[in-house]
Amino acid sequence: MKRPTYASTLAGCIAVAAFVTDQATKALASANAEALAGGLGVFPGFNLVLHRNSGVSFGMLSDVSPFILVSLALLIAAWLVVLAIRTERSSDAVGYGLILGGALGNIADRVRFGGVTDFLDFYIGETHWPAFNLADTAILCGVVVLLFLPRRHVRRKNAAP
Repeated sequence: MKRPTYASTLAGCIAVAAFVTDQATKALASANAEALAGGLGVFPGFNLVLHRNSGVSFGMLSDVSPFILVSLALLIAAWLVVLAIRTERSSDAVGYGLILGGALGNIADRVRFGGVTDFLDFYIGETHWPAFNLADTAILCGVVVLLFLPRRHVRRKNAAP
């Protein structure tokens, strides 16, 4: 069996941190369900709300069985673990760790509650972005890291004489 590298250890630590942070904030939101029921204004353009999303992004696939969504998410998480173990680049490890931690946070919600706990509500005027959570934020940030950091490294490599 291959020894863990710095990058794979980093991915694991980031996944755990993302998972724990996500679950702690969802527990805090759920504990204050009554205060968040109608939305709690934090500042103009941002509310805290409490919403259970039985689908995936933006409520899509809400009519699909939670068992199927959990199974698919577990397959993706297993694939991310393999990628994280194989990577040697710290930037890739950060991306895989963020995506994995976020995915596991949402999987935990689906298993426990049948849907994902969302509580962050951003808006402009009367137009609201669909509510989301820190797991979703970690997944998005991980994708951004994977998409944009490798390009930066390639440019540096090609720019050298």
